[in-house]
Amino acid sequence: MKKIFISQPMRNKTQEQIVNARNEAVAVIREKYNDDVTILESYKPEFKDLPPIACLGESLKIMAEADVVVFIGDWTSARGCEIEHEVADKYGKTIVEI
Repeated sequence: MKKIFISQPMRNKTQEQIVNARNEAVAVIREKYNDDVTILESYKPEFKDLPPIACLGESLKIMAEADVVVFIGDWTSARGCEIEHEVADKYGKTIVEI
């Protein structure tokens, strides 16, 4: 079973937009891996009150458990996603973009 971390842009998005994009990605991921996945909870609404760098730190802790890091949406325009991508690459995580 693969553990999946989803990286997605969140700035200026509502919780509903974030969750909808995430749910769409989960459907694609489950199809790609024949449901043989565990989706790590990388979106935690309680993080919204933290400073951005603290949110990134919490995300990296979660990403450390992942086998695959999936980037969705316009992730290249989000500095946190760009940093997560660089970390995933440097630490040998499998990277998938959808």
